[in-house]
Amino acid sequence: MDLPRSCDVLVIGAGPAGSSSAALLSQAGYSVAVVEKQNFPRFVIGESLLPHCMDLLAEANLLEAVRARDYIIKRGALFLRGDDRCDFNFRDQHTNGWDHTWQVPRADFDKTLADAVAARGVPFAYEQEVTAVDLSSKPKATVVDREGHAQEISARFVIDASGYGRVLPRLLSLDAPSNFPQRKAVFTHLRGDRRPEGPEVNRIWVVLPKGGAWVWIIPFSNGVTSYGVVGDSGVFAQFPADSEACLRAVIASDHNLARLVDTEFIFPPRVLEGYACSVKRVHGDNFCLVGNATEFLDPVFSSGVTLALASANRASKAVMRQLAGESVDWESDYARPMKLGTNVFRTYVSTWYDGTLPRIFFSPVVAESVKRMICSVLAGYVWDESNPFVAQHERKVAQVARLAA
Repeated sequence: MDLPRSCDVLVIGAGPAGSSSAALLSQAGYSVAVVEKQNFPRFVIGESLLPHCMDLLAEANLLEAVRARDYIIKRGALFLRGDDRCDFNFRDQHTNGWDHTWQVPRADFDKTLADAVAARGVPFAYEQEVTAVDLSSKPKATVVDREGHAQEISARFVIDASGYGRVLPRLLSLDAPSNFPQRKAVFTHLRGDRRPEGPEVNRIWVVLPKGGAWVWIIPFSNGVTSYGVVGDSGVFAQFPADSEACLRAVIASDHNLARLVDTEFIFPPRVLEGYACSVKRVHGDNFCLVGNATEFLDPVFSSGVTLALASANRASKAVMRQLAGESVDWESDYARPMKLGTNVFRTYVSTWYDGTLPRIFFSPVVAESVKRMICSVLAGYVWDESNPFVAQHERKVAQVARLAA
């Protein structure tokens, strides 16, 4: 689709954060254009949603478009360590939220969102790279297509939803080192995974084999399963350097993975490493960052799409107010609330890797009421401060870990 020469809001990136931003702004009557460097559909990980995504998709009027794709329903998360099991059912949580969500092949999911918004008349331009920006009182962006033709687009505001592309952090020197340890993920899609019948079919499986790695197993409705191994360099030193041999060796190392021995890898395993990232700030004059363009922690607990949709939701509302002539305090209205939610996930990710959270998960003495509160965090309700495991996340996790020891 041809891009307009001007619009109210230019959105960089057509993933969930970009599509959600465009949906919310366009349904409020603002003119929006979306530019995306890649062509959709395209492969990306982050395939297991959290129930809070349902609230956010519904508010952007995108829920029914996703429902029509008939993705496999996800009702919880099953954690396995040797013979130990910990099952979180989203029906049994502290927050009054959704009790299910979906497992989604992201190539299809992202294109579904983008197509639904484009059908409302929002222009989406693929294979268009933003190479320069001027964010003065009259913001402009230079967009170059795959043939090298450049076009300048004027906008009143720019939202960067470019994810790992990190367009504005790169152009405006906003990148900052993450204080998270740098880890590595090796992953593929496979065919031939035969899960046992019963409620465990509708779970993401997280397996902890010996040696410090963890494994995600995410089934899709099309018969394909996403399989990936995550760990630090010391963990991967125990396995073959070849990626496929590495994944096969992990499968062979744990009886919870045994049914995957004879599965077919659909594509050669891919590697993502050093993925944790951060930025100096998430907003400035006439721009803001949403989704993974701001910060990415880790794939464990599947927080990525939830944080992307939540940041798009909150940022879009602030943009609407600013464009309407209201005074917006971007720190209190956007940056700080998003940081609060991210910091809750940060606590759970950190304590996952230092062994604190697995100790809680697999303890026989942890009360069901505590599990319900933790379940709400795993469901993505990290802004519900009626939950002590949100409002006092660091202290409560440490407290329960001492009781579980």
